[in-house]
Amino acid sequence: MTHKALPHPDQLALDWEKDPAIEALIEARVAKRAEAAAFQWRLRLVAIETCMMGGLVIAAGIALDQPVLKTVRTGLIVAAACFASGMLLIGLSGACGMLLSRWAKWRRK
Repeated sequence: MTHKALPHPDQLALDWEKDPAIEALIEARVAKRAEAAAFQWRLRLVAIETCMMGGLVIAAGIALDQPVLKTVRTGLIVAAACFASGMLLIGLSGACGMLLSRWAKWRRK
């Protein structure tokens, strides 16, 4: 049989069922932290994609015996375009998410 552990006398006793405000506060903090982590992961993915695309273009140019300076320039242009499109995609998806959440709140009222 299991028994309920008694809290230490110096410990603050919190009853989660009687105070839903505390649970809502914790859920809001967790959601904010998860959103920040998701944004960081998106930035990491864009950075990895940028480096890989630029590197692949440079490697392909060198493998095809193209001039090195022209190949590096082309690889940097591709990497910059990839980075710009990734950042644009992150921004547009965030804006779309905010608009959809506002629309859902408006529909509930």
